[in-house]
Amino acid sequence: MLEASNTRPAVLVVDDEPEIINVLCDLLSEHYECSSAGSAEEALALLLKQSFHLVISDITMKGMSGLEMVPHVLEVSPQTVVVLVSGAQTIESAIEALRVGSFDYIMKPFDLRQVEAVVKRALEHYDLRDAKRRYENQLEELVEQRTAELDDALDSLGDAYRTTLKALAAALETRDHETHGHSQRVVSFSLRLGYELGLDKEQLMSLEFGSLLHDIGKIGVPDAILRKPGALDEDEWIKMRQHPLHGQQILRGIEFLEGAARVVAQHHEKWDGSGYPLGLKGEDIDLNARIFAVADAFDALTSDRVYRAAQSYEAASTELDRCVSQHFDPKIVEAFHRVSKEEWEALRRAPVLKIETKSALQRQAWAMTLESRLGITAS
Repeated sequence: MLEASNTRPAVLVVDDEPEIINVLCDLLSEHYECSSAGSAEEALALLLKQSFHLVISDITMKGMSGLEMVPHVLEVSPQTVVVLVSGAQTIESAIEALRVGSFDYIMKPFDLRQVEAVVKRALEHYDLRDAKRRYENQLEELVEQRTAELDDALDSLGDAYRTTLKALAAALETRDHETHGHSQRVVSFSLRLGYELGLDKEQLMSLEFGSLLHDIGKIGVPDAILRKPGALDEDEWIKMRQHPLHGQQILRGIEFLEGAARVVAQHHEKWDGSGYPLGLKGEDIDLNARIFAVADAFDALTSDRVYRAAQSYEAASTELDRCVSQHFDPKIVEAFHRVSKEEWEALRRAPVLKIETKSALQRQAWAMTLESRLGITAS
């Protein structure tokens, strides 16, 4: 029990399948103090009696579900970190888990090494928040001393979110083989434009996550429409054009994706107001959505499609110029042209690329942007 051995983190495993409880407890008991509960109701009763650093719970259980349980856990024990487990391998389940307050999400059948890694991250997050609470109660000089360490730890948490979102985007792309790799390419292209336009760290993160999840709303589009080999009829187009709003609804309520949600909702709006779903015009369109629109068009033009071969950089560049002030913000197309053809082609070949910039200082700053935002090495 936690009271008997407070040097070991206390973990509560919640599942109505004894076999799953046994597997997880056997895995974790060497390093953690493990307890178990066969239902959400039993778990909440235990939380009223003792403290737990981490709760690992199945989503689908008899009685109260894991998703329903999470808000109650956080109300009873706000410091406890929750990780949800499910056999439903869907993006909707993962998004819902994050929305209700879960720290992370594990899919069944799970890799035990992955479980260990998630548990380690979750407990590190617990320690981070606990340290933050203690720092706030200490003298001002101690708080200042620890701030840099706290920022580094929060950056690590951002990396964990990034890993999860990349997995969600990859899962979404399995529905449309034609766009394989598209999400990661438009992230690279969008961030390069964002850097060229002088976006700050927070704006770049919103741009990155929005680019990565831009088509998440296509979850709500039937396969018969999404994968239709021929042209869509008018009714099908009406349904297809709703996917930005579907995406915005999916991300609603997730605080760290608030900026990304605007990209998702507005990435098909056009500078002249002829886009969809809302017909926004000019600077009424979110800046990151306008940046993404140029990056997305460039990737579409220079990628193979079933109905045409990839176009050259020159042809794509000409097409962007043709659509300036119609589809695209002129300032963003200008920024596109300030980046060399060689650099755009290098970004398409990521993760390893060479970058030529006007000065060593600019090159260093751009390399740092690549390393922190894309997880790649500039040389």
